[in-house]
Amino acid sequence: MLPAAFRKAVTESSGNKGLILIAKHDKWPCLTGFGLSRRDTFPAQIDREEEMAARNGLPFDRDLRFFQLYDCAEVAFDGSGRFIIPAHLRSLVGISDAIYFQGSGPFITLWSPEVLAAQDGPQWASAQANCTSLIAEAGKTRK
Repeated sequence: MLPAAFRKAVTESSGNKGLILIAKHDKWPCLTGFGLSRRDTFPAQIDREEEMAARNGLPFDRDLRFFQLYDCAEVAFDGSGRFIIPAHLRSLVGISDAIYFQGSGPFITLWSPEVLAAQDGPQWASAQANCTSLIAEAGKTRK
């Protein structure tokens, strides 16, 4: 279920429709979710990335980057935020019966709690602590 804290922003970003785009994050072992309007920013993002690569003398494959950015599933959610993540995306990041949602700017991340817990380094500590706390709280409410 898409948490209420994210539902309004995603709905507004999707033209007041209950739609979220979901894709594999290009660096982390999680999924990303965002509203339809973010797709409109992809061409400019690719232009910036290509310019940065050229300035640094690095190769850049525009076609591959377009393929990566537009490789997302359009998923509907209802008024309560219920939606179904396609199985192929869940399997890429180990999501089974629980999902941890983390906001991060123009997109949110969707994590398997176990995969998030396995991330190493202090940069993950806050998200890991929040995820652990939410799981503990959910366990208390189910009893």
